[in-house]
Amino acid sequence: MRKKISAAIIGLGIAGVSLLGTGSAGSHGYTDSPTSRQEFCANGTVQDCGDIQWEPQSVEGPKGFPSHGPSDGTICAGGNSRFAQLDDPRGGQWPATPVTAGQSFTFRWRLTARHATTDFSYYLTKPGYDPTRPLTRSDLEDQPFLTVPYGGRIPDATVTHQGTIPDGRTGKQLILAVWTIADTGNAFYACSDVQF
Repeated sequence: MRKKISAAIIGLGIAGVSLLGTGSAGSHGYTDSPTSRQEFCANGTVQDCGDIQWEPQSVEGPKGFPSHGPSDGTICAGGNSRFAQLDDPRGGQWPATPVTAGQSFTFRWRLTARHATTDFSYYLTKPGYDPTRPLTRSDLEDQPFLTVPYGGRIPDATVTHQGTIPDGRTGKQLILAVWTIADTGNAFYACSDVQF
C-alpha cells in the first residue's frame, strides 16, 4: 500500500512539474499565410534557425504593440532572445510570399493552444523599407491595415481573416501579424516577408 501511495505522489509531482513548465505558455500560434519566418524555419525551407525550428508557435512577447511590446530590432522574435534568428534579416534573403497591391488576401493563423483574445492585427512596412536591416517601428505604418477584434472570445485552432493588401508598395516588404491575448500581458508575433 505504501508503495502505491508513494508512486501516486511521485506521479502527481511529475505531472505538476510538467504543468508548471508549460504554464507560462498557455497559448501558442503562428501565421502560415502569408508564410511566416518561423514557419519557414519549422518546415526546413530556411536553415540555421535555432530553437524556433521546433517551436514556431512560441514567439510570445509583451503586448501593447506598437506603443509597447518588443523593442526595435527584436520585433520578429517577440523580444525573445531564444528566437533571435527571426530578427536576423539574412541580407534580405528570407523567402517571400508573392502578393499584389490591392488584392484580397486570406491571412491564416495556426493555434496550437487557444486563448481568450483581444484582437489580431496586421501591419505593413512603409515604402522605402530596407529588408536587409532588422525591423523597427519606424519601418511600419503607424496603424494596422487590418484589425479583427475578438472581445475576449477563444478562437478556433485555425483562424482566417480576409483583408486587402494595401496599395503603394513595390519590391520586398514585410507584414507583421500580432495576436493579442486578452487575459495575460502577452501577444504573439509573426513576421512574413512578402514580394510585391
